[in-house]
Amino acid sequence: MTGEHYVRFHELARTLRERCPWDREQDHRSLRRYLIEETHEVVDAIDALVPGDPATDAALIEELGDLLYQVELHATIAEQEGRFDMADVTSVVHDKLVARHPHVFGDVDASDVETVLANWETNKRAEKQRSSVFDGVPAGLPALAYADKVQRRASTVGFDWQDASGAIPKVTEELAELVQATESEPDDPDSVEDELGDLLFAVVNVARHLGLDSEVALRRAARKFQDRFTAVERMATADGLTLGDGLDAEALDAFWERAKANPS
Repeated sequence: MTGEHYVRFHELARTLRERCPWDREQDHRSLRRYLIEETHEVVDAIDALVPGDPATDAALIEELGDLLYQVELHATIAEQEGRFDMADVTSVVHDKLVARHPHVFGDVDASDVETVLANWETNKRAEKQRSSVFDGVPAGLPALAYADKVQRRASTVGFDWQDASGAIPKVTEELAELVQATESEPDDPDSVEDELGDLLFAVVNVARHLGLDSEVALRRAARKFQDRFTAVERMATADGLTLGDGLDAEALDAFWERAKANPS
């Protein structure tokens, strides 16, 4: 983005704040939901990317622009209130990134990703004078991302499995404890929920050690299920049937197996 492009963009945000009733009424809190929505739409556009497809590139460009406007709008609101402006935002992030990359801008040696991440967390704790490795972990993160984050924080001080081979048996252990809880304490939902949480936490640990994002993996599995069930709906319709209208489990399973055997 050239300086001219940014000036136009900034002036647009100011104009909308002055002339659009909706923009004028917004504040930082009212915009939270839109910031979250736009972030999810960026993620969807990334997931839909097809190499060499200008249409999916264009979709990502549009969604990144919408997200960027949210950042600009927050900065514009603060500027009009005399608190800070976009120059402050970019200056702070610039200085922070330089400080967090001493292996690039300083004389610290970091030859692998693990060392880079460990240095990042060490520098972050020092900057913010944090007494606990968990200080600053956003409580509002989605649960899988939150679990991954606290595991990574604990890992920075050596509390971790060496690799996935140590984490995988924990999944088996936690699954057995969940089964036991459902059988011995079926009327104690808190106990069952605790064991289910432990199982999910263990699964996230395995994903982390495999270099995978559990959020992405679960989303992919959910979409695969959705695609297959949509195929089941199409098959039922083609046979003159309607789901939920007298179709038993056996019939649904038959459609499901057909959908699995013939992925679209």
